[in-house]
Order: sequence, then C-alpha cells, then structure tokens
Amino acid sequence: MPKIFSSATDALAAHLRDGQTIAVGGFGLSGNPFDLIEVVRDSGVKNLTIVSNNMGVDGQGLGILLENNQVSKVIASYVGENKLFAQQFLDGQLEVEFTPQGTLAERLRAGGAGIPGFYTKTGVGTPIAEGKQHQDFDGETYILERGIVADIGLVHAHTADTAGNLIYRYTARNFNPLVAQSGRFTVAEVEVISPDFIEPNIVVTPGIFVQALVKSAPREKPIEQRTVRPRETSIGGN
Repeated sequence: MPKIFSSATDALAAHLRDGQTIAVGGFGLSGNPFDLIEVVRDSGVKNLTIVSNNMGVDGQGLGILLENNQVSKVIASYVGENKLFAQQFLDGQLEVEFTPQGTLAERLRAGGAGIPGFYTKTGVGTPIAEGKQHQDFDGETYILERGIVADIGLVHAHTADTAGNLIYRYTARNFNPLVAQSGRFTVAEVEVISPDFIEPNIVVTPGIFVQALVKSAPREKPIEQRTVRPRETSIGGN
C-alpha cells in the first residue's frame, strides 16, 4: 500500500479516536512533529494519554493539546517548561506518570520489540517504585517496568524514502526512533522524501515501523531556550 499522503490531516484523519494512547517524538522542541500535533489538536479528540519525553512549552509543541483540554494522562520524564501542565496537574485535571528518561526510552523500545516488561534498578527506593513489582537478582533489587505500545506514534524525521525508511538530523533524532517503533500505527512527517531507496547502512528506522508518510510544511523551527554569551568589551572600550 502507498505510504505517502498529501497532508498530515489525510494521514491521520481515519485513525484518531477519543481515549487513545499517542506516543510523540521530540526532546524539548527539537524533533517535534509539529504538523501532526496540530492535526491532533484540530481533530478535537479528547481523553488522550500522551507518551513523550516532555509536553513541549506553553503554546508550542504538545503544549497546544493541553491548551485545548484534550489530554487526561501524561507519561513523561520532564515537564519543567510548561506552566499550564503544572497548573492542570495541581488542579487534578491531569494524571501524570513520571518515568526516568532512560526507563522511558527502554519502555518504548521494549513495546516496539514485543517485550511486555523488564526489570531495572532505576527508581528503586523512590516514589517511582511505588506499586511496582520488586525482584532480587544477584543480591540487587530491581523493579518491573512495562513496555509501552501506543495506538499511534507521531514522529519527525529529516529524510524518508517511499518505503518509509527514515533517517534523522542530529539531535532531532532523540526519541523519534523509539516512538516510531512503539506505535501500532506510526506516521512520520519528513522534510525530504527521496524517490530512491535510502542506503541500508544509514537507515535508522526501518520502513516496517512506519505506516504513513507526509512531507512537513515549511516553518521556522522554534528554539526552546536561547542562550548567548555576554557581549565582550573590545580593547579601547568600543
């Protein structure tokens, strides 16, 4: 079946439902599938569980789904840049499952690999471990973490071929390959769709994990935090 769709709306329209679990790539605002997130917002679906490293910032990235009151639960490792997220959590409007960053990555990978759960030492003796099965191995205590399988995976990649093989650009790679693997139905928005197959040795996400492709709309890529050095005074005070 052809994987290329003419728009993000066409790629997702028949698949969005209330109450779904949606995994979304990105780290801060780097590598966010902005077009696909906007389609989710515009669809009006509600009671979503969002799995992502973080929830964007106020007014950008996944933050727009919070503004539209579409999210009931978040599984994430960091949410410190979003004031609305904090307010909805404190008001009891939003359920939050904090997960250590490495554990979140492995939960996504495990779900995509068909592994229902795994043991890790990360979080033992902290609130992260509350209510989870504990097991001792070789004199050390571990907790059981469940793999994550999302109804939909939304990712951003730099280049795809028509088979859905993906490669990413620098740090925009982040959680995207893991999200692509974890989704039952994964949509990739990409900056370039190559008519030729990507050389196999540089493929990061094999096309078997990608069910739909759409070319991303041109946009200025936002910067979450811009940090510059103080201006140095030159010799002579100029």
